Amino acid sequence: MTTAQEILTTHEVSLTAATKPLGDSATDALVLGVLQDGTVSVPSDVKAGVRRRLAQLAERAQASGRLEKVVVVPAPDDVRAGLVVFTGLGEGQGRAQLENLRLAAGSAVRALQGRASSAVVSLPVDTAEQVQAVAEGVGLAAFVYTAQKTRTVEDKDRPLESAVVSVPKNLAKAAKPAVERARHVARAVRLTRTLVDLSPDTATPEFVADVATTAAKGTKVKVEVLAEKELTRGGFGGLLGVGQGSVNGSRLVKLRWSPARAKKHVSLVGKGITFDSGGLSLKPPASMMTMKSDMAGAAAVLSTVLAAAALELPVAVTGWLCLAENLPSGSATRPGDVLHMHSGHTVEVLNTDAEGRLVLADGLWAAGQENPDLLVDIATLTGAQMAALGVRTAGVMGDDAARSLVVDAAGRAGEPAWPMPLPEHLRPSLDSFVADLKNMGDKHGGMLVAGLFLREFVPEQGGRRLPWAHIDIAGPSFNEAQPWGYTPREGTGFGVRTMLEIAAAHAE
Repeated sequence: MTTAQEILTTHEVSLTAATKPLGDSATDALVLGVLQDGTVSVPSDVKAGVRRRLAQLAERAQASGRLEKVVVVPAPDDVRAGLVVFTGLGEGQGRAQLENLRLAAGSAVRALQGRASSAVVSLPVDTAEQVQAVAEGVGLAAFVYTAQKTRTVEDKDRPLESAVVSVPKNLAKAAKPAVERARHVARAVRLTRTLVDLSPDTATPEFVADVATTAAKGTKVKVEVLAEKELTRGGFGGLLGVGQGSVNGSRLVKLRWSPARAKKHVSLVGKGITFDSGGLSLKPPASMMTMKSDMAGAAAVLSTVLAAAALELPVAVTGWLCLAENLPSGSATRPGDVLHMHSGHTVEVLNTDAEGRLVLADGLWAAGQENPDLLVDIATLTGAQMAALGVRTAGVMGDDAARSLVVDAAGRAGEPAWPMPLPEHLRPSLDSFVADLKNMGDKHGGMLVAGLFLREFVPEQGGRRLPWAHIDIAGPSFNEAQPWGYTPREGTGFGVRTMLEIAAAHAE
């Protein structure tokens, strides 16, 4: 049986930075970047003869600067490595260049899976930000899911054990903290991926709450878990209503990182449906296959709070994990039932498969009572998000300022996100004849209507709603296709890096 502690002890690549010349120490693999014009980027301290042979090797291997194009070849005799990896750097400046470095490093590391245990990664870097991007790419790509496998990882699947990021001498001092930040980011994303990948019979609401409690031990993160008794006493009708069809009771987990010097407070609310069958409004079997991933938002929030504490960000960060399992049974919520929410609102449930907004509504209202400077929820909320934006780009809604802040943070993090409106003409579609609201709107604009529903549960302070943004990650949270860049199959860990950027922005 998988334990919470096992989830927290998954494989982690050893990451360091060094200014040593490439030939100073032996390694299994040497990773070099290829520019758009086909030129191999080799540090200036490498001897001219070696540089020439590497360029000839790249040409013969048909290496190119196309992003995610990777070629692996045996190393020349005068290079102290078993393999040389040529990885395309793409084109772009600023943020695009940072993401290209992540993708180039990640693509190279994935290509080395089962072929190398150590690597020197020498990509062109001029700033600490670029060093961090390369290290993140390595750390994010060196991932393997083993939590529920009884056999050891086969050689062909074995990830990189250690990597040295090669940096110029002028970055020697700045590189160490940059790599350390990358290590914490990669660790947070890895935990999110592992939680999402877990089978739903293991990752119940109680189990995820236990992971949160276990992970916080020995840190300065405080954890509070509300089980069914406390949820009933607090009037959390959304969480209880969604979970009442399951034998696995709902949970609301609150995690708090609150350093003494913090001047700002960011509150993060994550949807945590540990399995979504649709309830009595049952999904088709094919649509149910990936629904263990419906807790990706809560997993990302958990990992973000832990990472904020590990990085000692000088900002208070509170995470709310809204955990429930949506199953059909004789006790399940019926279409037509009216739920009494934590906010005092009543909601008519027309479709039990529109359940994520119900648990988030309770979480948003609870989080808002603390009057944070920014309230953000993140959720695998609607299929309409994928119809509108595809499977790699999140949709962001909310008030104008908060929405812009989140989209900007996502851009800095390298996680694609796009601003979406909350059209007022769609709001009347949520009016109910028998309750304050219904949980479904009309046929069209499903992502936007879901955002409008959530807005109703953002509390007001001084006659105005709190600054709030909603991130719909239905598509980018789970990769059903082949791995790409630094992204594996199944759980991607999307959202963690964006939320860490949001927190960091409030620490300034």
